[in-house]
Amino acid sequence: MTNRNQIVGAFGERIACRYLVSQGLVLLDRNWRSRAGELDVVARDGGDLVFVEVKTRRSTRYGQPVEALVPAKVRRLRTLARMWLADSGERCERVRFDVISVLVGRSVAVQHLRGAF
Repeated sequence: MTNRNQIVGAFGERIACRYLVSQGLVLLDRNWRSRAGELDVVARDGGDLVFVEVKTRRSTRYGQPVEALVPAKVRRLRTLARMWLADSGERCERVRFDVISVLVGRSVAVQHLRGAF
């Protein structure tokens, strides 16, 4: 990933976190890393534990940001969620996987897909 892409990605994650907090979610973890990869955001929504993948793009030239979430990435996120749960000891009623798309251009557009997979 280039430095510019890292900057755009970090900006998108900050926007996503602000959005999640504005929706009443409580942030538990950001950029949690393990040997298998990284979870962008882990949050609590009432009794639900929510693993959030943030996809940020500067244009739709190559499709919507959420379109970058391929089946292999979904499998990896599920594995990472299991690892995070084992590592954290958190308890929850349900686990949910959300995707937040952030499109950065002349303005910023945020799309939140609850229970995306």
